[in-house]
Amino acid sequence: MSKSPYCAAAKRDWGSDDSRTDILHVDMDAFFVEAEILRNPSLRGKPVIVGGSGNRGVVSSASYEARARGIHAAMPVSQAKRLCPEAIVVSSGHAYYAALSRKVMSLLGEITAVIEQISIDEAFLDVSGARRRLGAPVQIARLLRGRIRSELSLPASVGIGCNKLIAKIASAHAKPDGILLVPDTKTLEFLHMLPVGAIPGIGQAAGKKLESKGIETVRQLADLSISQMNSLFGKAMGVRLYQMVRGQDSRPVGAEPKEKSIGTETTFSLDVHSRQEIASTLLSQAHQCAARLRANNLLAANVTIKLRAADFRTWTRSRTLLQPTDVARDIAQAALGLFAKEKMPHGGIRLVGVTTKDLSAPSSGVQMSWDSDGRGRAAEIAMDKIHQKFGDISLLPATLVAVDNLREVSGYESESR
Repeated sequence: MSKSPYCAAAKRDWGSDDSRTDILHVDMDAFFVEAEILRNPSLRGKPVIVGGSGNRGVVSSASYEARARGIHAAMPVSQAKRLCPEAIVVSSGHAYYAALSRKVMSLLGEITAVIEQISIDEAFLDVSGARRRLGAPVQIARLLRGRIRSELSLPASVGIGCNKLIAKIASAHAKPDGILLVPDTKTLEFLHMLPVGAIPGIGQAAGKKLESKGIETVRQLADLSISQMNSLFGKAMGVRLYQMVRGQDSRPVGAEPKEKSIGTETTFSLDVHSRQEIASTLLSQAHQCAARLRANNLLAANVTIKLRAADFRTWTRSRTLLQPTDVARDIAQAALGLFAKEKMPHGGIRLVGVTTKDLSAPSSGVQMSWDSDGRGRAAEIAMDKIHQKFGDISLLPATLVAVDNLREVSGYESESR
């Protein structure tokens, strides 16, 4: 769910010439919300928020009906409810979303082998090698959107351009549930009409800095010399922006790691003073991380915990594991061991999180560490299947049953628009 600047005038017919536009950016529409609608069709057409429901919960995703009321990602749920009191808040189900994501990416992989997943709900495709088999890029975009809709009952938008930069910006302007082709010859006309914030790397702070200098559009930014760019943004970023505002992006579509880390954080409704409650939360988070690792066929070699005190003082502690794992017990042991060395701050804990890092794909199976016959991991896999069908709270390990339901849990993963 992106908050990238949008230009309504850019969402138009730019022509049909897709002869030099082999890059597609596929972006699922309101992915988390649409996933929840699959489980509960009665949510269709209503203002729906996926995220935490307590005083400190935040919005992970919002339906377009909710967005029309001003609700967006990272907004406190309390603020969102003031904007739209009738909004329905649904807790996030990351294991379920990851399973759906795998189905989407598997389908895209049938279109072309040259695919790069960049988040849970979006990917780049290079379809140059699929033209002879499947047709022109626009035909391929229609094909894959049709298959995602018919086979998975999910909407997707597709941007088509001469490179990754243009394709990604185009997909944002194709939403919701559309296709936008930007012909190679129209690249600069399309790009230069956009606000500067549409360029990756120009965030809110940089945008305000440029605005103070009278630079509001990409066209105005393109008028700057490379030395002026370097002066404003530093040499590395200056050179990159100088290229991007000219529609240049030489990055190939490749199999970059789709996840660099998998983690989850909990912001408590009230500051917590009980070590037992923090430990229970860490255990729950370990299970969430392990489930998402398995859903993405990944192993983690590092566990990091994050703690935030009531006064917002924040710190992390990390541990490297003896061997990579996707088993909750291994992750929990590391997280709890790290927490055992920490003193509880006087004012209590506001937030706690677990992140798994140093991710890799299993090369020859997973080393079973719960017991010699692997029953512990097998039990977790069985729980994954139940969670995917019935939701993340349908079945919990016995040690988690008494955990307070007032916690708000949100993963680091976020969807795009």
